[in-house]
Amino acid sequence: MAVIHVDVVCATEEIYSGEAKCVFAPATMGEIGVYPMHVPLISTLKPGEVRVETENGVESIFVSGGIIEVQPDTVTIFSDTAIRADDLDESKALEAKKRAEEAMSNSQTEQDISTTQAALAESMMQLQMISKMRGKKR
Repeated sequence: MAVIHVDVVCATEEIYSGEAKCVFAPATMGEIGVYPMHVPLISTLKPGEVRVETENGVESIFVSGGIIEVQPDTVTIFSDTAIRADDLDESKALEAKKRAEEAMSNSQTEQDISTTQAALAESMMQLQMISKMRGKKR
């Protein structure tokens, strides 16, 4: 069976490196699926779940956004923040959501609003992934 090498890297560490059957990522214009021998592609990512499907199951990783580069035999995902789904912290995500909502009510410039909207979207996606992971464990 054909495989593709996948690297998921954030600002502070490499989160995942290994072989996969396919990868799904939250591209800005919609989710994309990448299989071995995919055509070269570069796209921006929005906050969401990257799913790396391997022989042994699925590795779920939260990304805060970023860039995906696809080559026929390699996928590289660069993100400021990348966290394995099992390592997401609900209390931290709830606190970040609360801070973003408070900041939204105090935002005065377009840049303030844009920044707080991005922070709110990131915390909401983390909470959504936590909820999804709970459903799988039941």
